[in-house]
Amino acid sequence: MLAVNNLSLQYGKRILFDDVNIKFTKGNCYGVIGANGAGKSTLLKILSGEIESTTGNFTTDPGERIAVLKQNHYEYNDYPVLQTVLMGHKVLWENMQAREAIYAKADFTDADGLKAGELEEKFAEMNGWEAESDAAMLLSNLGVEEKLHDKLMADLSGHEKVRVLLAQALFGNPDILLLDEPTNDLDIKTIAWLENFLADFKNTVIVVSHDRHFLDMVCTHIVDIDFSKVNLYSGNYSFWYHTSQLASRQRADKGKKTEEKRKELLDFIARFSANASKSKQATSRKKALEKLNVDEIKPSSRRYPGIQFAQEREAGNDILHVDKLSCVIDDQLMFSDITFTLDRGQKVTVLGKDSKTIEAFFQILAGDRKAKGGTVKWGVTTNQAYIPLDNSKYFEHVELSLIDWLRQYSENTDETFVRGFLGRMLFSGEESLKKAKVLSGGEKVRCMLSRAMLQSANVLLLDEPTNHLDLESITALNNAMIDFKGTILFTCHDHEFTQTVANRVIELTPNGLIDKLMTYDEYLADPRVQAQREEMYGAKV
Repeated sequence: MLAVNNLSLQYGKRILFDDVNIKFTKGNCYGVIGANGAGKSTLLKILSGEIESTTGNFTTDPGERIAVLKQNHYEYNDYPVLQTVLMGHKVLWENMQAREAIYAKADFTDADGLKAGELEEKFAEMNGWEAESDAAMLLSNLGVEEKLHDKLMADLSGHEKVRVLLAQALFGNPDILLLDEPTNDLDIKTIAWLENFLADFKNTVIVVSHDRHFLDMVCTHIVDIDFSKVNLYSGNYSFWYHTSQLASRQRADKGKKTEEKRKELLDFIARFSANASKSKQATSRKKALEKLNVDEIKPSSRRYPGIQFAQEREAGNDILHVDKLSCVIDDQLMFSDITFTLDRGQKVTVLGKDSKTIEAFFQILAGDRKAKGGTVKWGVTTNQAYIPLDNSKYFEHVELSLIDWLRQYSENTDETFVRGFLGRMLFSGEESLKKAKVLSGGEKVRCMLSRAMLQSANVLLLDEPTNHLDLESITALNNAMIDFKGTILFTCHDHEFTQTVANRVIELTPNGLIDKLMTYDEYLADPRVQAQREEMYGAKV
């Protein structure tokens, strides 16, 4: 168990959180949520001992081990991959080093023999004989090929390092596991494996993630940082979101009696509990919901952007024809022989082996890159709004305020009109006077969404539009894309987002296109599709 006692953190006059008292218990997974800047990652850093709180403390049961997903990708550059994973269990690693040193001594004494015996006993207690094989299995499950296990960390790509550091955190069955954005840079298959691993994990997990599907799959509780307070709720993210929305509506409905509101909330809990019973975490969630006190549910202070894509005119039936499209970058074939027709109203998620492949595809469709071969023909009644993966060219060296930045893209240049679009994306008052070049990643994406709304397009081209956004902005964008009556081509690593928006899936491969009229979950579950993917890639995927 990990107990947080009277914890507070303050920077100058700013109170990040105050008087936090929470117990994290064995067998549960706690998802930490909050607006950007609320202190989610900071809370994990306090619990890991990386930074100190202003007041209060936290305690663990004697002998419990805390494991942390490290964020410094260069910390272990001088160590081999397999050793880096083993170093995640500090006590075991120190034992292994001590054993190695004592057996390497030229003048091995009786005292050394006694010490070696003690080390061997502790080594066996910690399952040391299985350590290397367990570490290797973790790496393989996380997509790190066996040929990389003896290489130095410095020789690995950024994506590969992330997976090794995740294996390091998971290794050795820690008592308390702290994970900050563990799904970053993981593919579909690896995320699914991690979801199953954490669902079966018997100890305590505390995780920060912007992936709603992941939070729903693994969490038994939500830790919400709001109003400078840290509140604990039973259930997963969807349960927290829907109950907080319901609580907000109930607070606004002053005419409804308290008992009627209580019954409405209890009815919702009963429906949610029935749905939760289908998941792998059914037992723990059901127990948590049974203990829930409806009076504990509070409206959230979160602000959700007002995203709405309205078409200036509806497109005709002729949307897009792509014929034998191919792309080569730095002598590497990204995709080839891509041929398809896009129909009005279709919402297509685009998959590929890596983001570089998909980025090139969207750049070609938007006219920002030339294809190696083939053609792209847009219908004459279409107009496209494009949000690229890399939006830096729109903001670098731009001295304009946000109002003047957005005014560039608007036929109506009236300040009140432009401010209205910025306000919908939560840029109000003095925030709208900020220089465009100093924005954070999330602020830049929100500006690009304002620009896209102003274009009133009937086709949206969106390359990872949820990057850098907080959960509130992701939810608002998700709902806006569901409601949009036009046509969409998009790619997104957010499972929930993709599943709820897409009605068609296309996957770009070096040997052509996989094209299916089905939802994302149906695509992942269809064995015929997976067989086709293996054939197109020439290997297991």
